[in-house]
Parts: sequence; structure tokens; C-alpha cells
Amino acid sequence: MRTNKFLFTLLFLTLSLHVFAQNPTSKVAGIVLDENNNPVENVNVSYQTKSVTTDSNGFYEISVPANQKVVLVFTHVSLKNITATLQLKPNENFEFHVMMNDKAEQLNDVVITSNKRRVQGITSIEPETIRRNTSAMPGVESVLKTFAGVNANNELSSGYNVRGGNYDENLVYVNEIEVYRPFLIRSGQQEGLSFTNTAMIQNVDFSAGGFQAKFGDKLSSVLDITYRKPTKYSIAAEASFLGGSLTGEGISKNKKWSVITGIRYRDNSLLVNSQETQTNFRPTFADVQTNVNFMPNKQWQFSFLGNASQNKYNYQPLTRQTNFGTIDEPIALQIFYEGQEKDKYQTLFGAFKTTFVKDDNNIFKLITSVYHTQEQEYFDIYAAYYLGEVDTNIGSETLGQVTFNRGIGTQLNHARNDLDALIVNAEVKGTHFLKNKKYQIDWGFKYTRENIRDRIVEWEVIDSAGFSINPPIINLPHNDQPYNPYIGPLVPYQSVRATNFIDINRFSGFTQWNTKTTIGSSQFWVTAGARFHNWMVAGDGISNAKNQTVFSPRAQFALKPDWEKDMFFRLAIGYYYQPPFYRELRDLNGQVNPNVKAQQSIHFVLSNDYNFKMNNRPFKLVTEAYYKSMNDVNTYTLENVRIRYRANNDATAYAYGLDMRLNGEFVPGTESWLSFGYMKTEENQDDRGYIARPTDQRLKFGILFQDYMPNIPNMKLYLNLVYNTGLPGGSPSYADVYTYQSRLRDYRRADVGFSYILTERNNERNDGHWLKKFQDLSVGFEIFNLFDNQNAITNTWVRDVYTKNQYGIPNYMTTRVFNIKLTAKL
Repeated sequence: MRTNKFLFTLLFLTLSLHVFAQNPTSKVAGIVLDENNNPVENVNVSYQTKSVTTDSNGFYEISVPANQKVVLVFTHVSLKNITATLQLKPNENFEFHVMMNDKAEQLNDVVITSNKRRVQGITSIEPETIRRNTSAMPGVESVLKTFAGVNANNELSSGYNVRGGNYDENLVYVNEIEVYRPFLIRSGQQEGLSFTNTAMIQNVDFSAGGFQAKFGDKLSSVLDITYRKPTKYSIAAEASFLGGSLTGEGISKNKKWSVITGIRYRDNSLLVNSQETQTNFRPTFADVQTNVNFMPNKQWQFSFLGNASQNKYNYQPLTRQTNFGTIDEPIALQIFYEGQEKDKYQTLFGAFKTTFVKDDNNIFKLITSVYHTQEQEYFDIYAAYYLGEVDTNIGSETLGQVTFNRGIGTQLNHARNDLDALIVNAEVKGTHFLKNKKYQIDWGFKYTRENIRDRIVEWEVIDSAGFSINPPIINLPHNDQPYNPYIGPLVPYQSVRATNFIDINRFSGFTQWNTKTTIGSSQFWVTAGARFHNWMVAGDGISNAKNQTVFSPRAQFALKPDWEKDMFFRLAIGYYYQPPFYRELRDLNGQVNPNVKAQQSIHFVLSNDYNFKMNNRPFKLVTEAYYKSMNDVNTYTLENVRIRYRANNDATAYAYGLDMRLNGEFVPGTESWLSFGYMKTEENQDDRGYIARPTDQRLKFGILFQDYMPNIPNMKLYLNLVYNTGLPGGSPSYADVYTYQSRLRDYRRADVGFSYILTERNNERNDGHWLKKFQDLSVGFEIFNLFDNQNAITNTWVRDVYTKNQYGIPNYMTTRVFNIKLTAKL
């Protein structure tokens, strides 16, 4: 069986090596200004025989070939000519602004993988790669999961962990505005939609560690997303068995107003119904986002980003059977359910951003945002389970059936959880250039107020062999039924009841300085900065909260030697603090500890990237070695995507590893990559010794591959392969994690998509052809979990009264699923 899977994979990769030459194009748009920052009209922008002219606002737009150097020439009757060399990716909409004066100037080559991002240690992802990527949960996160150092074993979740961190340790920005995840989500299948609308993005930058001081206070990573500023009218739509989206964008005649709006709908029934648990499942996930931009003049820019989403998750499990054990001792878990779960997550988000360009050397920004979420989690689910031995005798009439029950029990889970959170932010930022832009200084101050109203009522009753099982942490009379009658009180095995009304006020800020110089004939960059963060927790019943402050210096050094080979070296070091968010303040019993300290991590990152050409096509090899030392660690348990903290800062931890990624044009005009990562992370609770953290996943292999099929030139292939070694399997409730250090099986997943692009050769069609109306029209066929691997996310712990053992039964994710997708853009 493994040989067949290997041959099947090899076949796909072999097919993908065939190259079909294409002639993709890109677009360049921007504004031409004079030395006084006034727009210049009637500038001729030309490339070979193609040319356009700027309008009264200095605006221009021109199409150019992709994947080759293009020389744009800017000419004007009263100003000196300017030439600029660019090299763009296919279908790239590149924003390029030019300043003309009476002195001739030849601008430097413009390549998307610029030195600026190399200096910052940032990985850029092409928006088209994200939109075309095949994944059960499409979006930016699905592409990140193919990177070394980024892990996620749940294809139904947009959550990811980076270099040993958890889902709460990642910063996510959209247009420089921090966005948040829901609080009560406990299962990936409840998430529905990621905040980021992939149809609206322009740039995506990602840093896996050692990031600059201008980014916020988290321990692991930064995802920085910029939405597109439209340069023309356009409508794009997508529909599949998993939902659909509609995106419209436009710009006013005077080029001062632009707007892009997207509506999405998601239904995960196709994926969830492929799991082992048979259910009546009726989910609806929908959102609408808009980004409005207004530029009244060359100095002022205003923008609004708004989002409204509603996720309704109605879940009624029916039956489940999971086979596990060994060949010699196969065991089956059969569960019969009654009851249902009704969850609802409704969020509203709005942000205003004002940019004032005082002059070429001074830029100021004011950003305000409001995030409001109302979440409810209601369920009553009764489960009767049978733990039995499976008949493995070939020829038996009961082959594969349970013939002997080793354990019988019931379980009742109840919850009435409600949460209302309002988060308000106000931030001012500045950027200053000194000495002909040799030095750059950035600074910012931010105020955040978080108002949380939370009610937790959840309990679990376990009954096995006819008697209720008491929780092991409560001092109750000995229970040895059925031999002797039990005379103590009946209590739930697990019970959490709490009501928290919390206010958190935060003040934070940063200052950062960077410069470029030389060492001999080599180029050298230095970036140094520091952050501070002050917070205070208040609320009902809280009288002893402390005012806490942390200070985190950070520095990055980058060197580009004057070698024939294009090598780049980078060293990053710094302190990274994560002041506790509300979930980190709440312990396993739902009680808030206002004096939880900020978790501290010291990052050491040494990296090298090497740009080279192979078969006359560009490639890059990026290698990063890292070490993170962590103190005041807030330990937690991980159940699917639900994180429950102990809120006591009782541990130290570390993480180290090596990430490697080779990306480039394995096929002309497309970007693909291969990644490998090794990582080890452990924690030491109360000086008891080091054990694996819940995210300790040692080996990672990822492939994102794009190709054209040579015999069908309009057919594109997208392949997404991920292999991760197994995570720790967790432990039962109230158990000591030090006694449960088993691991889940390795995670193996392959998603493949085929897209037939009907508009591929529109430039060869007559103007009257009906396909000429479309910029893009394609039909896709997708196979999720191509090899039908059984991947586990957590364990369900079941006790066997007959042998007095507890079994960790894997909770498997989705099986093989087929999907059809239609994409159109006018």
C-alpha cells in the first residue's frame, strides 16, 4: 500500500516537471509627481511600442510582460526623462510611483523580492499563489502551512503554530491594523472563515521570528497583509460545493476615491460529513468586508476597513465507530449520541486610518479600530459508548464486528457559555528620513481598552458500569461499587462555573532606527529598536491587581557581501513579551488571575538566503537556524483548537530548530517551493523536568507545486503536500501531563487541484468573442486528502472497567473529498 502511494506521488511530481511556455502579463499603475509633490499631467509612459499618458491627477496604468526585465520610459516636455527597470510576477498589479524633475535619473531595478524584505527577514507570498492554492480551508493560512517552522494538523482550522508556539502567539495585521480570532472556538470545524479575504489582498508578508520592534507583542510570528487599492472597475466571483464569494472594486473618475468589497459564504458540510462521526450538520458561515480609500490631495489619505461576520454552527452527532489497537488485539470504540450543539459567533469590526505626508521625509499615521464579538456555545450531548474486541477471523460471519464488550459507559456534556467582548484601539505612528534617507526612524504609541463579559457554565458526567465516576481531585469517600454501596455525594466528573466582568487597559509603544552603510565593499544594514507595554486588569471582584510593565529591545543585522554569488546573511536577536490576553488570564476553573505575568522569549535567529539561477530561471534557498529561551511560561492544554491555560506562569521552556526552503520557477511563470524543518520544544513545570510541549512536532516537509500540463495548455495543476511527525497526544482531564507522553500518528496530507482556464489565450481571440468580456474564467476540480490518510488531531480518553486501563482513541480528521470550483472575473 505504501509503495502504491509513493508511486502515485512520484507520478504527479513527474507530470509536473513538464514545462509549457506561457506569455503572462502584469500591470503597472501609479502616480507621477514633480519635485513639489504635485501631480504631473501628460507624462508619456512607454514600453517598446506600447505607451500611455498620465491624466490630470498624474495617474497612469500600463500592461507589461511578466518574468522578464522591462524598461519603462517616462517623458515630459518640460521635465527630464526617467527610465525604470522592473521585473514582475505573472498577473501582478504593481503600484509604482515616480517623481520627475529637471535632472535626468535612471531608477534602480525593481524586483518584488527586494533587499528591503531580505533585510527584515520577511517572506513575501504572491496573492495569485494564495488564490490558486488547493486546500480544504483556502486562504493565506493554507499557504503558510507549507512553510518550514509553521505547523497545523487541522485542515478545518485557519489556526497555525510557529516554531513551537500556539495559535494565540501570532500577530496578524491587515492594513497595519491588528485583527483578532474568536474566543470560544474549540473545534476547527466551527471556524468557518478566516478574517482575511484572499480576493482583496495585494501584499502578504510573513516573519517566523526575530521580527522588528515596530510589530506588536507576541512570541512567535507576524503576518502582515495589505489590501488592494483598486485602479479600475472589476467584479470577481467564485463558487464551489464549499461555498462562494463575490468581490467588486472600483475607482472614481477623479481617482480620489476607491473601494473594494467582498462577500463570502462557507459551508463545511462536505468536509465534516467525511469524518467518522455521523451527524446532522447545518453550518452557515458568512461575512462582508469593505475597504474604502480617499485621497483628496497629495498629502492626505483616508481609509476605512470594515468587516461583519456571522457563524452559526448547529451540530447533532448520531454515531461514531473508531477502530484502533494492534493487529493482535484490535479494538473498536462505538458511540451512540443524543442531543445537539448550537453555537453562534457574531463579530463587527471597523477601523479608520489617516495618513499625512508632511513632506518627503516625514509621514504620520493615526489608526483607530473597534472590534466587537458576541459568542455563545450551547450544547447538551449524551454519548453511550461500547469498547469492544473486533473479530479478525477470516471467513467468520462476524468479521470486522464487535464480538465482546470490554467496557460500557455513558457521558453527558453540558455547556451554556456566553461571551461579549469589546476591544478599542487608538494608535499614532510616525516615520522620518534623515540625511538624504540614509537613516530612518519609526515610532508609535497605542492605547487599547478591552472590555470582556464572560459566563462559563459547563460540566461533564461520566458513568461506567452503572455508577458515576467521581473527579480524582476532590476529597470524596472511596467509591468501590458494585462491591459496596457508595454513600457520598454525586458530583460531576468535571465542572466549571464562573462569571467574569473584566476591563484591561493597555499602553504600548515603540521606537526604531535603521540605516544602511558599508563594510569595505559589502553592504550592511542595522535595525535597532525597543518596545514597552503597560497593562492593568480590573473588574468585578478584583482588588489586588498589579500594574505591570515590560520592556523589549530588539535588533537585526544584515550583510550582503560583495561576492559574485548573491548571498545575504542576517542575524536577529531580541526580547519578545506576550502580555496576557483575556484567555491567558483565565485558569482551568474559569477564574481570572489578574496578576498573570507576560510570557518572555529571547529570540536568536541566524539566516542566509541565496539567490541563483537554474536553467535561466530565478531560485532562492533560504536557511534559518533559531533558538528561543522562554521564561514565565503560561502552560496550557490543547484540545483540537481550544487552548486552556493554567494562568500561573509556572514553567520555563525552550525551542530550537532549522528551517530550509527552496523556492523558484520550477516551471516558467509560476512559483513553487520545497521546505524542510526540524524543531524541538520542551517545558519544565515547577522544576519537575523537561517534557514535550503540546506543539512539539519534530520534522516537517512541505511542497507547494504549480505546473502547466503540456498536452492541454489551458490546464493548470496545483499540488499541496505536507508531512509532519506526530504531536503529543494530550492527557485525560485532571491527569498529570507528566504521565501521558504518548504521541499521535504522523500527519500526512496531499491536496491537488486542476484548473482549466478558458481565457488563457484571450489575446488571440477576436474582439467580439464572448470570452473577451472576462479577465479570468476557469473551472477547477479539487481532491482533498488525495491518498485518504487518517490524520488525528486529539485523543478521546475512554476507560476500560474490565482491565482498569484508559485508552486514547484518536479523533480523526477528514477523509478524501472531491470538489468542483468555478472562478470568473470581469
